[in-house]
Amino acid sequence: MSKKVKLSAKDIELAQEAVHKTKDPEVIRMAQTVIIPSVFDVPDEITGRIIGRSRATVVRLRKRFRSICAGRSRQERNWGGRRYGYMTIQQERAFLAKFLDVASHGGILVVSEIKRAFESIVGRKVAKTTIYRMLDRHNWRTIIPRPRHPKGSEEAQAGFKKTPQNGG
Repeated sequence: MSKKVKLSAKDIELAQEAVHKTKDPEVIRMAQTVIIPSVFDVPDEITGRIIGRSRATVVRLRKRFRSICAGRSRQERNWGGRRYGYMTIQQERAFLAKFLDVASHGGILVVSEIKRAFESIVGRKVAKTTIYRMLDRHNWRTIIPRPRHPKGSEEAQAGFKKTPQNGG
């Protein structure tokens, strides 16, 4: 079974007060994350089932309740943003700058080269999709059709056409 939470008598008293005085359902739910474990002696996972939230949400609500009771201002939820990545957006921009310079002078953007350079900086293997997502994040087109094959020869192609001279 999970570890049980340790609650102070002051927290329990403040939670009971909050339940009786407020009509705000969010405050009541935060208070329940303190009251339920203290009354029924259950872990956060069971508390979450009772109030219809996950264990992580129970912990987060209890922490927010304690901060409000301590007099700190009530903060708005700030869940957005990028939580993980090999580099920050600025570092990615600096990394891609040299490849952009080559591409702006008519060069072809080769993902496998970018991938090798990226892996050497990061120090581990990454999937090719990581590079494609990074290019997409910086508004680069990943696939550009070319008008003809670089090794193609127009003279050789003309020789293969079906014409009366070639027996066709």
